[in-house]
Amino acid sequence: MPAGPSEAAPTVSPWAPLRGSTFRVLWAATLLANIGTWVRDVGSGWLMTSLSPSAFAVALVQVATTLPIFLLSLPAGVLADLVNRRRLLIGLNIVLATVSLTMAWTTHAGHMTATALVASLLIAGIATALAQPVQQSLTPLMVGQPSLLRPAIALNSLGFNVSRAIGPALGGLLIGSVGVAAAFAVDALSYLGLIAALWWLRSASTPASSGPPERFASALRGGLRFALHAPALRRILLRALLFFGFASAYWALLPLIARRELGGDAGYYGIVLASIGAGAVAGAVALPTLRKHLSAEATLRLGTSITIACLLGLAASRDKALAAGVLALAGAAWIAVLTTANVAAQTSLPNWVRGRGLALYLTLFYGAMAVGSLVWGALADALGVRPALACAALAGALGLVVAWRRPVSELEPDLRPAMHWPEPVLSDERSANGHGHGPVMVTVEYLIEPAQRDGFLVALHAFAPERQRDGALQWDVFEDAAQPGRFVEVFMLPSWDDHLRQHARVSHADAALQRVVRSFHRGPQVPKVEHWLGHRSMTG
Repeated sequence: MPAGPSEAAPTVSPWAPLRGSTFRVLWAATLLANIGTWVRDVGSGWLMTSLSPSAFAVALVQVATTLPIFLLSLPAGVLADLVNRRRLLIGLNIVLATVSLTMAWTTHAGHMTATALVASLLIAGIATALAQPVQQSLTPLMVGQPSLLRPAIALNSLGFNVSRAIGPALGGLLIGSVGVAAAFAVDALSYLGLIAALWWLRSASTPASSGPPERFASALRGGLRFALHAPALRRILLRALLFFGFASAYWALLPLIARRELGGDAGYYGIVLASIGAGAVAGAVALPTLRKHLSAEATLRLGTSITIACLLGLAASRDKALAAGVLALAGAAWIAVLTTANVAAQTSLPNWVRGRGLALYLTLFYGAMAVGSLVWGALADALGVRPALACAALAGALGLVVAWRRPVSELEPDLRPAMHWPEPVLSDERSANGHGHGPVMVTVEYLIEPAQRDGFLVALHAFAPERQRDGALQWDVFEDAAQPGRFVEVFMLPSWDDHLRQHARVSHADAALQRVVRSFHRGPQVPKVEHWLGHRSMTG
């Protein structure tokens, strides 16, 4: 992968999406809600250091907020592609507000325990797990134009990190002057703006895809099948797993770094969290310029290398100001990796599977954070905080070596539906008798010059993942034993409705691959396509 300038660099202003009122309102409301979440997280982490002296217990605070997202993001992604997203998001934000209000009252009354705190955060984590893929899947709908998608994703990351800069500082101020209960109360209030924005945003009810509706289990399998046969997405998921697994160390251990290793108070804890956020904001602002000179792969490598250096710096630092500076640099590296990976994931996903694809990304992201937090918390209890940070840096170096052999793609294919396949025909008799609901076998016959067999097979096998990404359960190709150069491509789908959905999912990038395959065809007409209906229900 070249490390030079990216041909896919943004050609529009990084601020262009904010000119649209729909994106602007939802962005601002999400910013306020995220500020409240960071205020709550600061209060939770600091409160746990008072409720329990264990590093493992402190790490559980992050585990409680990330583990549900790891476990539930994929089902939530299916919901994002199937349900009324606006109603679901409104309900989930009401749940989040209620949980934080309950935490505020329990803490103020003096009844909060370590177990109750973790349980409350688990409930909030479940609601967040269900909400995140749904809300992220709205981004293309909010901006409309494909050219605005990249800057919109970057602005979402910027807003998240502006909240990271403001929220911890506000949380530290509230904890120091009023108390932890006030931090939870502020979080509860912060969701009101997002609920109001979603109530106003009627367009969020637009379904993710057209065509026959899918059942939950079928949609879940479809999302997994897409990821299995999408090499670009698989590489992005691998990079997320490698980076966030080791980078989770300083997030999980930050309350102990601030309080135990550096002797800081609640105000200092808020300062170091704000330092990360400020660094992330600076990184988000600088990222569009950086991406004009570095490819996505080079940006990921640079961010990973800086994070490794920051972990080693935290392990060695005894100075509060120096540690805050190191964490600001870590925040800039974090946002560079996070935004680059998120943009790569979003631009590799067509709209019909966007919620499920983003859910897979979030599953690995938060799974790496949750498992990493448990590992680094256990190591900190066994070896100490500083050795645990050094071990995380070593894990990052090993991950960087692995990632060197699996670079992400710089290409951004045109994933808009091509709609170039002729509509398949199901006879009225078959439809009335229910035969359209069983398995479907599609055959495509090609007549090829025998001398071009190898080139044709290479092109056809390159096109085969498209069939499987868009719904095919099985795929194969056969050559006529009696007539060299006569090939039949065969693929199976669960039902006629699945084949109709497959027609609607073929993108312009897929159509380009298909044109290469058809260029080998030498028959008098286009390749012959036939549809065969099964007479039994397909299982599995």
